[in-house]
Amino acid sequence: MAAEPRERATYADIEALPPNMVGELIAGVLHAHSRPATPHAVAASAIGEELGPPFKRGRGGPGGWALLDRPELHFGEDVLVPDIAGWRRERLPEVPVAPFLTLPPDWLTEVLSPSTSSLDRADKVPIYAAQRVGHVWLVDPLAQTLEILRLDGTSYRLVAVHKEGARVRAEPFDAIELELAILWAR
Repeated sequence: MAAEPRERATYADIEALPPNMVGELIAGVLHAHSRPATPHAVAASAIGEELGPPFKRGRGGPGGWALLDRPELHFGEDVLVPDIAGWRRERLPEVPVAPFLTLPPDWLTEVLSPSTSSLDRADKVPIYAAQRVGHVWLVDPLAQTLEILRLDGTSYRLVAVHKEGARVRAEPFDAIELELAILWAR
């Protein structure tokens, strides 16, 4: 006996989630997650704190970026919420007043957690590649690693994996040195 085809989830399913949940749609399937645990939040916050002044504000760095925490991105029927995303100002001169964006970012970060790591890697990263997101950072606060992926044609190439307290120049933000220990400090 064949299983009945599953009804495709819609944006209404995201809207029906309780406020403590984050919803994403991938290939018609709703993925709902609770808000991130503290190691996840610490790492994401630290990345924003470190990149914001030199790249968003131009203090101690080149400026020229719009950086957003947890933006909702709509790519056709897919709805994704990366932890942080950035657009070069020449592509997004002003952040629109809107509930979501359809312009793919130039860079984004997914902070991995045990419950979302496989979804981030296997399902979301290929969508980001199809949307031509130039760089993806995969940050694992428990393993204390930063993986840097660069778009190479239609897929990503692993540029580097950094760990623990390394001091790195991580593209596309290699104009500054990033001390990874800051991402794990509680």
